[in-house]
Amino acid sequence: MDKQQLSKDILKLVGGEENIDQVTHCMTRLRFNLNDNQKADKATLKNTPGVMGVMENGGQFQVIIGNDVPIVYNALVGNMSKSPTADNATSNASTGEKKKRNPISALFDFISGMFTPILPAITGAGMIKGIVAIFVALGWLSDTSSTYIILSAIGDGAFYFLPIILAISAARKLGSNMYIAAALAAGIMHPTITALLADGHNSSFMGITVIAATYSSTVIPIVLAVWIASYVEKAVDRVTHASLKLLVVPTVTLLIMVPLTLMTVGPLGTVLGNGLSGGISWLFDNMSIFASILIGGTMSLLIITGMHYALLPIVVGSMTTLGYDFIIPLMFAANLAQGGAAFGVGLRSRNSKTKSLAYSTGLTAIMGITEPAMYGINMKFKKPFIAALIGGAIAGGFMGIFNVKSYVITGLAGLPSVAAFISPAISTLLYALAGGLIAIVAAAVLTYILGFQEENASEPVAAPAAEPATPAATTSAAVTEEAKAQDEQVFSPITGEVKPLSEVPDPAFSEEIMGKGFAIQPSEGRVVSPINGTVFSLSKSGHAIGLVSDTGAEMLIHIGIDTVKLKGQFFSPKVQAGAKVSVGDVLMEFDREQIEKAGYTTITPVIITNMHQYESIESAGRTTIKEKDLLFTAKA
Repeated sequence: MDKQQLSKDILKLVGGEENIDQVTHCMTRLRFNLNDNQKADKATLKNTPGVMGVMENGGQFQVIIGNDVPIVYNALVGNMSKSPTADNATSNASTGEKKKRNPISALFDFISGMFTPILPAITGAGMIKGIVAIFVALGWLSDTSSTYIILSAIGDGAFYFLPIILAISAARKLGSNMYIAAALAAGIMHPTITALLADGHNSSFMGITVIAATYSSTVIPIVLAVWIASYVEKAVDRVTHASLKLLVVPTVTLLIMVPLTLMTVGPLGTVLGNGLSGGISWLFDNMSIFASILIGGTMSLLIITGMHYALLPIVVGSMTTLGYDFIIPLMFAANLAQGGAAFGVGLRSRNSKTKSLAYSTGLTAIMGITEPAMYGINMKFKKPFIAALIGGAIAGGFMGIFNVKSYVITGLAGLPSVAAFISPAISTLLYALAGGLIAIVAAAVLTYILGFQEENASEPVAAPAAEPATPAATTSAAVTEEAKAQDEQVFSPITGEVKPLSEVPDPAFSEEIMGKGFAIQPSEGRVVSPINGTVFSLSKSGHAIGLVSDTGAEMLIHIGIDTVKLKGQFFSPKVQAGAKVSVGDVLMEFDREQIEKAGYTTITPVIITNMHQYESIESAGRTTIKEKDLLFTAKA
């Protein structure tokens, strides 16, 4: 492929040189800061030979290239009259030439960045509440026993003290001190304050009225308070001498913000939160069927655009204020509909590989992980995705008719989360299961009836994991190359916990756009070679290593997500590009704790990037792993 021509195509399709404020690259993708993302022709870019995918993340417009990204980057910059590097962007920012972000995108980014880190805490607590509800419903546990009281406290703890958890996460996202934010939340939730305001009578502070309100389990009051506190903290920090910052900044911030929150911000946030929850409750009480059809039918679209993050505060607010939520059941319906549509593809397809992929991704979808089915099957063939939207709408309407609610927050809206629908009335669970079955069947039947344009049966259909096929892919040379492929054993480069790629918080990996393999959550800061072969590339920032095995497997080890932004800090390479390596040779050392303190996850994808030469990936079956243990086998 002509990389020079590819770079020219990309330059044109991102809106031309005048639309580029900054461009850098990491191990696999070009990272653009565009003046206007709307000027980029995203659809054409996705279908451009040599481009493996396009995504927008954290305000960046990212074009996924793969191992050839340095070549394309150099050609791209060579075709520009200026060099929009990170250094230039920093200089521009320092002179006040900062690009304004879309307010809606910024809001979604803030909500996502605030809620995503705390989901494990509230999901775990929610599942415990669901398990307790099952035990009580089955008569296995008395709701007056001390065991019940302790288990209920475990389940309720994260929700009762939700303002403290949210304060930490919001401050981290806003770039302010997390512990000052936690102290702010603890101040308004102190038992003395709670008792003072609990009787419904207003109090006063220095003669100013303090409106009675309860802040446990609330969302909006603390988010507003921490947002304002971030400005107060930074303003005090700017005017305080360095020798006094530790004493003055937290003291002044808390003295201003705790009373201000109690007097104004907190009551305002409480009114907004109760109004939002009450509005949703009214909508479902009075227009239940319409609302359920609309949300059930569009939920998958919201997920694709990232707008579903805007629902998180509503879900959490409803759960903590009302004790139940109407939106999680509709997520459940939409996810199962995606699985049903994939099953419909499997039933209708005449391609054995498509059938296998459709059934496996369909099963994954009904378990709550929809990306493989949605991106790899349904959106690929288009009509199945439409069928899934209709199936979600039909199932949503059914759930609206029978007023299905969720009583706990669960991590994945799939079959494993059915405990969320258990209430004193077992009928809620039965209606939820019936709605899920309707979603699967309706989407599958519609997919079968609507049909889809399938590729030639001799051509494999797979989730997007490699470059689009070119005419050269059908030549005898390519066939000969694939015929020479051998099974490749890949040993673990890191000691840690093995995770599926679906858990990596980056669609380029979780959707297997870059390739297939597994991820490892490191417990140690060292990377060794997983194969016998050659280091063919090493990123300047040290976060990514490319290798090719002696038998031709091309591999990528990507340490953390977005760690390219650290610009090499905390990484210490032990090899250079071109070095011959054997299994167990040390490639890289990194400071895991410092990387995580800087706000980056260290989860490390280990993938085969030339999967077109292999049939499948076979896991070694380990959940925890040490260096040089077998991780997986790429089957030729």
